[in-house]
Amino acid sequence: MRVLLTVAAEKPHFLGMVPLAWALRAAGHEVRVASQPALGPTVAATGLPFVPVGRDHGFWRTMKVFDLHDTLNDAPLFGRVTAPDDEVSWEYLLEGYRTVVPWWWRMVNDPMEQDLVALCREWRPDLVVWGSVSFAGAIAAQACGAAHVRYLWGADIFARTRRRFLARMAEQPPAEREDPLAAWLGARAARHGVEYSETLVHGQATIEQIPASLRVPTPHDLTYLPMRYVPYNGRAVVPHWLRTPPERPRIALTLGTTLMGQDSGGRALFRALLEGLADLDAEVVATLPAHEQDALGPVPANTRLTEYVPLHALAPTCDAMVDHGGWGTVLTGLAHGVPQVIVPSWFDDPMLADMLADGGAAITVPHRAMTAETISRSASRLLDDPSFARGAAGVREAMAALPSPAELADALVGLTRG
Repeated sequence: MRVLLTVAAEKPHFLGMVPLAWALRAAGHEVRVASQPALGPTVAATGLPFVPVGRDHGFWRTMKVFDLHDTLNDAPLFGRVTAPDDEVSWEYLLEGYRTVVPWWWRMVNDPMEQDLVALCREWRPDLVVWGSVSFAGAIAAQACGAAHVRYLWGADIFARTRRRFLARMAEQPPAEREDPLAAWLGARAARHGVEYSETLVHGQATIEQIPASLRVPTPHDLTYLPMRYVPYNGRAVVPHWLRTPPERPRIALTLGTTLMGQDSGGRALFRALLEGLADLDAEVVATLPAHEQDALGPVPANTRLTEYVPLHALAPTCDAMVDHGGWGTVLTGLAHGVPQVIVPSWFDDPMLADMLADGGAAITVPHRAMTAETISRSASRLLDDPSFARGAAGVREAMAALPSPAELADALVGLTRG
């Protein structure tokens, strides 16, 4: 069958899809990746065929005018996803959609929607796999009659929030009901003869690559396809020093590609974390692009500063990690049973950090409470208290029990025939 993977031009979101893409290729299916031109080099480096569609989005240019740290505790629309239903008001949800739809989802989807639909009508895929908020993929799939599934990067905060919103909206007088997502998505779909339904929001099924302990409550009528998380960090070479066991405890420090690449506060946070780890009897392997290293200046004596190391190769040699809480980073560490100190950066990172802390696999250090002392104390606890390693090992075992990408590839064939 023909399979089209599509996602807005966000490198971390695409990298998480690569193991499934290659499982499909290995099973003999024809696979293409469609995204905005900026993602082209990243896709090409994986060996997958790339089709540029539309123009690049300007989401991160817009986000730079905001202070992300001010929204950590109550991010628009999703900041209360773990709160009880009675603590999430209609006003909060409506204002959240009013913010998120034009300033995020519309911004990343509209520039590629028209061209993506044209591609699907020309190539005629049997299946479209679209990233969590790349709704243009759902429109394009239905415009050409293809089956389509949504691909999550983490917990399904989107479906949980959407169902809450619809329930709250139904409680409002008809004249006061407003649905910014349906209004935008419905108008874009109508341009291609597609009628709006909630299938455009959540797909015919959803691929979810996390264990039960990291899930959030979701609607029972949605179909979830579990898949084991397989770490993929891009094309890489394993350095010689990583081939032998470290002589003392090793801590990996990484802030991921999004925070360091888009947020000007990333460098200051990185230096603060290094200072917090400076007095530990441990080797700190800190990954940082060359241009950021030049701006960082001198580093503590126990730091090995390296431009890039594949995290899936580094993590198995580590006793602990210190990171920002991004799903890709955290899951890569957990796939190898590594406990973590997490300083959540934004969006759903605080939720993930709290889940892992509650399960004994991590320590959360709130961004505003972070000092050299809190980081040092937290990292020391991870190294000295074996219960954290046991907690992380439990998550690793649950992750390993999920179906492999190859097994999911077979299940997706059945979906297209159904």
